[in-house]
Amino acid sequence: MGRERGIRVPASLVDDKAFSAEATARGWFRFQRQYDSARKVVRDEAAMRRVVREAVADDAAEGSRRLEIQVDPTSYAPFVGGITPALEIVLDAAAQAERETGVSVGVIVAASRIRHPLEARTLARLAARYSDRVVGFGLSNDERRGSTGEFGAAFRIARNAGIPAVPHGGELLGPEHVREVMRELAPRRLGHGVRTSEDPRLLDELVAAGVAFEVCPASNVSLGVYPDLSRVPVDTLLAHGAQVALGADDPLLFGSRLLAQYESLRALGYNDSRLAALAEGSIRASFASDAQKREWLAGVASWLSADPQQD
Repeated sequence: MGRERGIRVPASLVDDKAFSAEATARGWFRFQRQYDSARKVVRDEAAMRRVVREAVADDAAEGSRRLEIQVDPTSYAPFVGGITPALEIVLDAAAQAERETGVSVGVIVAASRIRHPLEARTLARLAARYSDRVVGFGLSNDERRGSTGEFGAAFRIARNAGIPAVPHGGELLGPEHVREVMRELAPRRLGHGVRTSEDPRLLDELVAAGVAFEVCPASNVSLGVYPDLSRVPVDTLLAHGAQVALGADDPLLFGSRLLAQYESLRALGYNDSRLAALAEGSIRASFASDAQKREWLAGVASWLSADPQQD
């Protein structure tokens, strides 16, 4: 896409090597710079549609049944006439890709912590206008930036429109930040949330409240939160009864798609029963319809009963 548009793309984005950084502000800056470099090639409607189409096709090739993809429309608004056309393009492309592949697709609108909270309110109102098709409202970027409470109004707008909150939290910062996110944003799912494991009482409170955790092991390691995959506290979350939705976060940068997350846990000793439980948790934590969830859960049960590796 860079060659087609005469835009230089850093070699690190196309060399198939996973991004790696320390869990510091400088490390996040390096990650954001890579992310922005990739985003620069998405400068028209055709490029936006291609990204969505290929993301869904890649999931279909891995056997995924559901993809929930997050977008900040402000990133692409300058090239397509505003945030409303940007969101409509993504929604339309997602619906078309769903028809073509059979993969169920949900679109999440996300604001950014590094931009003014008033912009988040604008995005929440936009999401509310499309509440029949937007499945969640998120808050992304460096957790250490901005004041969480200042984004509360945006999340109330989304919540009043029936759109669940799915902010990032508890990856770069620990339990105190998770408490703040819970208090100010009332999430249904927590983007990452892995460091909640550092406070067992808080973890139990989130489990009791029905908050699910979007866990992306490759992302946690690439961003220096944990030294290796064995230290990502999936076991701790599950031991406390948490509903874990295994995800891939940013496959382009981290070099690891959804299937690879399951494979990494298999390598750490997870048998079929435990992998099936993770798949079930991912299904239940999704914003798909009840009918779809029943169908997919039946599929997991069928797979498990066919040839379970219990040991």
